[in-house]
Amino acid sequence: MPDPDLKPEHPHPPEWQRDLNPDFLAGHNFTVRNANAGEAWRTAYDVKELHRQLADVLDDDELQQVPVVPLGTRLEQGATYIDLRHWPPTQFTATANMEAEANNWYVPKAEVDYRIWNRLIGVQEPARLEESA
Repeated sequence: MPDPDLKPEHPHPPEWQRDLNPDFLAGHNFTVRNANAGEAWRTAYDVKELHRQLADVLDDDELQQVPVVPLGTRLEQGATYIDLRHWPPTQFTATANMEAEANNWYVPKAEVDYRIWNRLIGVQEPARLEESA
């Protein structure tokens, strides 16, 4: 017979809860920027080394439109990112256990204008960059 004290949000007895769910709700995304709600994100313009690295690719106005995920922020599972610490950057899909560390400059695709994104990832076709006549 099932234990009447167990509920869906706590499926294990209290004495086993910590052992069976050590990271309860880790990786769940309740909002896009859940870990640092209310905190201003830095941009590529604000990160001095990154600013220098991208100076030939983007102008200052465009650099201010490229948010960098704050240190310690968990990435949104299934979302697309690039890491500007590694050049040339390649797109990847985040998993639930990923978070921004000191050796990363993650940029979320959903937060960047597609023309800027395409330039960051090295797209050369004028049609994708809206440079065609």
